[in-house]
Amino acid sequence: MADTANEGAEPPGEPEDPEELRTGETEGLDAQLLRAAEGDRDAFALVYDALTVPVMGLACRILRDADQAAEVTQDVMVEVWRTAGRFRPELGSARAWVLVLAHRRAVDRVRSVRARGEREEKAALLDRTTPFDAVAAEVEERDEHAQVRRCLSALTEVQREAVLLAFYQGMTYREVARSLESPEGTVKSRLRDGLQRLRECLEAS
Repeated sequence: MADTANEGAEPPGEPEDPEELRTGETEGLDAQLLRAAEGDRDAFALVYDALTVPVMGLACRILRDADQAAEVTQDVMVEVWRTAGRFRPELGSARAWVLVLAHRRAVDRVRSVRARGEREEKAALLDRTTPFDAVAAEVEERDEHAQVRRCLSALTEVQREAVLLAFYQGMTYREVARSLESPEGTVKSRLRDGLQRLRECLEAS
């Protein structure tokens, strides 16, 4: 006996082509973005729901930081809403256009983070070290002091005493003479000879 259960039923149709489904979704998204460009918030909500995850995924791959990727994703979707009027479906799909925006934003963030890190590193280095000019000046000053000490040691004892009292303790000729219990003329002569030898020594160093 023939089975009549499916008698008169429509034959099963062909399975839906995934490629055709994707094409339909793309065309639908393009239309929604065009409507969003005209200020349709509901259309933008559909674009947002459809592309937030792909944008987030792209940002994560570039930034390797979920928090920063989330910030970039939000920035991108705000930019999509504000600049949807620039979308041209004849040049590419809405998805491609939005992902280009996302890629640009993520790369800019990488550069910004890198530049900020370099600035902070330089600032930290400056905080930890003495500026070159200050170091150079300190070394030069120490070197000069060492030369002066060497040249002073080359003077006679009486010359050295007179020079030290006059120039390092600020005494007058009379005060030096009184301190050394020597005539002022003698002190002047010692100072003159001592300073001449000191000058010659320093110039030769």
